[in-house]
Amino acid sequence: MPSKVSKETSVQENSKESSSEMEIDSCTLKAVSSSPSEKIHLRPMTLSDIDDFMVWATDINVTRFCTWEPYTSREAGIAFINSFVLPHPWLRAICLDDDRAIGSISVTPVDSIRGEIGYVIGSKYWGKGIATEAVRLVVAEIFKEKPEMERLEALVDVDNVGSQKVLEKVGFVREGVMRKFMCLKGNVRDMVMFSFLPSDSLL
Repeated sequence: MPSKVSKETSVQENSKESSSEMEIDSCTLKAVSSSPSEKIHLRPMTLSDIDDFMVWATDINVTRFCTWEPYTSREAGIAFINSFVLPHPWLRAICLDDDRAIGSISVTPVDSIRGEIGYVIGSKYWGKGIATEAVRLVVAEIFKEKPEMERLEALVDVDNVGSQKVLEKVGFVREGVMRKFMCLKGNVRDMVMFSFLPSDSLL
């Protein structure tokens, strides 16, 4: 979802979810479900992911709700990974079973007790439940990794219905619409605020 901090976006995600098992392995998170298309894992993103990054970062459909425009050169993508991705306190590549990155997901500190989740996935993989599985994986683990965090929040453009559904499927609470909350690519936008607390139930 677009935000002033995370530089991530959310995607259209309309598929039905099946139950999944979650396995934690070092800094790699794995989700296995009954559908092969939903079998994913999260791992730290590296510079070697540049070619996969360029697939979604150059797609105008993917970047519609991003704070950034589509990338036009591999060099710019490399610069972004070096300057933003690698130093980020918590950012993971969303990978299929073959370890190929098809998107990314991050939790960016807002203050000492709040984090903001953001995610982006290549349009080829929309509608497969992958974003929902990725968000579910993060929520299942982030409060254990960061016990000081009291609230995980998400800001979603009012027109990004797909991403709103992703969050609701995982158990995020829709708190309301923040009117005229941020400027996105020259347009002042209303944003929907979602939150998940450690005491909330993961769906």
